Amino acid sequence: MNMERNKEVYGFLRAEGRKLVNGRGEPVLLRGVGFGSWLLPEGYMWRFPQEGDRPRRIEIMVERLIGAEKAKAFWDAYYNSYIAEEDIAAIAEEGFNSVRIPINARFLTGEGPKGRDAEEALLHLTFDGERLALIDRVIDWCRSHRLYVILDLHGAPGGQTGTNIDDSRYDQPELFTDGKRSGEAVQLWRMLAERYKDDWIVAGYDLLNEPLPEWFSAYNDRVLPLYKEMITAIREVDKEHMIILEGVHWSTDWSIFEEAFGEGVPIDGNVLLQFHKYWNNPDTESIAHYLACRDKWNVPIFMGEGGENNKDWYAGAFCLFEDHDISWNFWTWKKLHTTNSPCSINKPEQWELLTAFLQGGEQPDAETAEAILNQYLHNMKLANCVYRPEVVRSLLRRAPVRIPAVFYGYKGEGVSYGVGECKGAGHDVHDEPRHELSDADRPTGSESRNSSAATGFRAGDRSLIAFKQSDLQNATFAHGGGEEWKPEEWLSLELLEGDWYCYSFHEDIVDRRRMMEVTVSVEVQGAGQGGELQLELDNQQIAAFKAEPGEWRTCGPFLLGKPEAGRHELILRCTHGALKASWLLLDRG
Repeated sequence: MNMERNKEVYGFLRAEGRKLVNGRGEPVLLRGVGFGSWLLPEGYMWRFPQEGDRPRRIEIMVERLIGAEKAKAFWDAYYNSYIAEEDIAAIAEEGFNSVRIPINARFLTGEGPKGRDAEEALLHLTFDGERLALIDRVIDWCRSHRLYVILDLHGAPGGQTGTNIDDSRYDQPELFTDGKRSGEAVQLWRMLAERYKDDWIVAGYDLLNEPLPEWFSAYNDRVLPLYKEMITAIREVDKEHMIILEGVHWSTDWSIFEEAFGEGVPIDGNVLLQFHKYWNNPDTESIAHYLACRDKWNVPIFMGEGGENNKDWYAGAFCLFEDHDISWNFWTWKKLHTTNSPCSINKPEQWELLTAFLQGGEQPDAETAEAILNQYLHNMKLANCVYRPEVVRSLLRRAPVRIPAVFYGYKGEGVSYGVGECKGAGHDVHDEPRHELSDADRPTGSESRNSSAATGFRAGDRSLIAFKQSDLQNATFAHGGGEEWKPEEWLSLELLEGDWYCYSFHEDIVDRRRMMEVTVSVEVQGAGQGGELQLELDNQQIAAFKAEPGEWRTCGPFLLGKPEAGRHELILRCTHGALKASWLLLDRG
C-alpha cells in the first residue's frame, strides 16, 4: 500500500457547515467510484436487453439455464469475485479516497426473485450473515487501503423507484405504497447502523438511491416522512455516522427538502445532500440550484452519481465539481465490454446466446450456458479486465489527458477566466474566492461582445463559445455509451486580445516519481487576421506562437517540465488579434 495516499481518510466523517471534515477537523473532498452491478446486478452492465435488465430477471435466467444448485454456486462466486481486494488496492493507488457500495435489500434478506408476501417478510425479516460478511470484508479492505465507504440502499424493499434500477418486481415503487415494505427498509437501516456504528471508515448512510421518478411524483410527499423514520431508527443505535439524503426524480429534485431545512430544526445535524448528474451540460448553470441550497441551508453537497459519458465530458464535469468544492462519486468502476469505465470485463464467447435466450430465442444447453457463465466469472477479476487508465486520468485531470478548450475553470471571472484584461503575477493557484469585475473594471467595448448563450452552454460567462464546424443550435452532451463527439458537435472557444482562460490539472505522486516530463499541445485556428497565443504554467510563460487563419492546426508540444505533485494552472492568453481554441492535450515525454 502507498502510505502517501489518502492521509485525509481519518476518523468519522461529518458535516460542518458547508464542508465535510474528518476526525481531525480537516476539510475533506470525497473523490470516489461506485460499485455498480456488484450487489445489485444491472442488466445494461451485462449488455443485456430489457428482458434481463434487473437482478431478479437475471437470476431467473441463470436458474433456468443451469439449475438451482449451480445457480447458487454461480452467485456465490459472482459476489466473491466482482469486487476483490485487488480492486480496492487499485482504486486507492489511483488516488481516489472513497467508494460507494450499492446494496439490494434482497441480497441481504434472501427474498427470492419471484418475491414473497410482504406481511410475511416483515414478520420474519432476517438478514443473511454470509452476505453481510461480504460487505464486512470490503469495508476491512477499504480500511487497510484508506478509502471511506458509503453504504447505499440502491434497491429498497419493494423498490423506491419502480424501475429496473431498484430491482422492482412490478415496476411500481412499493416502498411508498406498502407500509410493510417501508417497515422493512427502516429495520434494514437500523440493523446496518447497529453493525457499523463504531466503524469510522464507513463515511455515511445513503438512505435511498434515486427515489420516485417524475411519473410517480404523486408519492413525493411520502419520501421525507420515511427519511425521518429511518433517521430515528439509525440514531437510536448510532449517533456518529453521517446521513446522506437524495432528492426525487433521479436525485435531481431537492424540493422535498424545503421542510427538512427550512423553518425550525433541521432533519438531522449531520447531513450530506446528494444529487446525480448525467448527460447534460457540465457548467455552473446546471448545478446552480444545488449551490444555492448549500448556501441557504448551510449543508455540504455531494454529486453521488455521475458518469456514463465520454472522457471529454469527464474532463469538464469533474473539474466543475472540484472547482465548486463538491464531493463526487463516479459511476461506475467496472462493467462488461466498455470504454468509459476504468475496468472493462471482456465479453465471454457466445455471450449472444444468453441475450437471444432472454429475448425468446433458443435455450442453450446447460453445459454451454455454464461454460459461458464461468468465463464471465473468470473475466470479471481485475487482472483479467481491460484496464482503461485514460478514464481515470480524465476524471482526475492527470496527464496524459485531453481537455476541451470550453472546459476552462469554473471559479468565475477574474479567477478562471478574464476578457480583455490581465491576470496579474502572484495569483495563487489555490485561490478559492470568485472575483466578479465591476463595470468600471471591464475593458471598453467588452459589454457588447457576444456570449456563449447562443450554444446553451456556460451561458452565464462572457466567453465566446460556438460550434467548431456546424450550424447546430444547442450543445449536446448525451453520449451514454462513451461515444466520441462527432465533428459537428465540437465546440470552440474564441479569444480576443487580452482574453485569458485557466485550465487546472494535477500531477500525481506516482506520476511525479516516474520523473516523466509533461508537455502541452493546443489545437487552434486564427480568427480574422489571426492572433498570438501565450501559454503560462503557474504564472510563468512557457511558450508563445501565432495562430494563423485557415485550417485548424495543432501547435506544440511545448515542454512543461516536471511539475511538483499537486494542482497546477495552465493559462491560454491572447496577446494580439483573435484566435479560436478547440482542445489542449497534456501528454508525457
